[in-house]
Amino acid sequence: MNVADLTLDRLVKARRRIAGTVHRTPLLPSRTLSDWLGAPIWLKCENLQKTGAFKVRGALNRLLTLSDEERARGVSTISAGNHAQAVAWAASAAGVSSTVVMTEHASPTKVRASLDYGAEVILHGDATAAFAKVREVSTERGLTFVHPFDDPEVVAGHASCGLEILEDLPEVGTILVPVGGGGLSSSIAAAATLSGASVDIWGVEPTGAAAMHQSLEVGHAVHLETVDTVADGLGPPMAGVLNHEILSEHARGVVLVDDAEIVQAMTTLLERTKLLAEPSGAAGLAALMEGRVDVDPSRPVVIVISGGNADLPQLARLIQGEAR
Repeated sequence: MNVADLTLDRLVKARRRIAGTVHRTPLLPSRTLSDWLGAPIWLKCENLQKTGAFKVRGALNRLLTLSDEERARGVSTISAGNHAQAVAWAASAAGVSSTVVMTEHASPTKVRASLDYGAEVILHGDATAAFAKVREVSTERGLTFVHPFDDPEVVAGHASCGLEILEDLPEVGTILVPVGGGGLSSSIAAAATLSGASVDIWGVEPTGAAAMHQSLEVGHAVHLETVDTVADGLGPPMAGVLNHEILSEHARGVVLVDDAEIVQAMTTLLERTKLLAEPSGAAGLAALMEGRVDVDPSRPVVIVISGGNADLPQLARLIQGEAR
């Protein structure tokens, strides 16, 4: 599967497939951020999506395209938390059993939510070890692995977010999207390109997990030896192959922000817009606040707040640390 197989028709069918089950999330203007940043700023609030993050869009589309045999066997996945919750919720909605592997230091909030949505949760090692573990479990149990980002049906489902933005704000000039493995950013880039929209797509990664940034520099998807970032949702140890292909062809690039900048942006969102974003969800605003992306001041800029599943004890520590 490559980018050529992701037609607009396929994206539209995926959107119809999940419509009415996932939310059409609001696209909200922010006068304060617009005044500060010198361009019309709009916020795509995926933090208000089912399960608290965009991930449910792709997960549900993937689950709804399973064969009867795959449904009977059940599914598995690997996640820092948001994709785990999404697969658990989508599997329950589709009547499919799910097993999710999460890192042993995963957010307790996201672990509890995944359990509450009906998944079996296995905690194992760091991100690299967890990927190996889910492959082992999937083989042993005959489970269908639902990749968190490098899967055409996941990308097609996520593209509904981009299609919504283009419908609600057709004059948009720039969209900033947080990047982990590249599922959401590549889907929005594909949606924009296939819709014929004239819009700049920028991905934003943390400096401690810059897999896609490095991949674009060397020309192929890379695997990181280590990951170190407060934004756990942006911390997979690799870039997706399909996602890299799409972004290399259809995005302006991927810029980097550090953890302190992410925390400052998260605090700004909470104070000035009253929107709670987890660290991953604040990366796009961080890039704008730090001047990493040049935008046309005459055209709207959309920042995708990819998730709001903040762990409250961690949130308190981060904000107190920022205050110091």
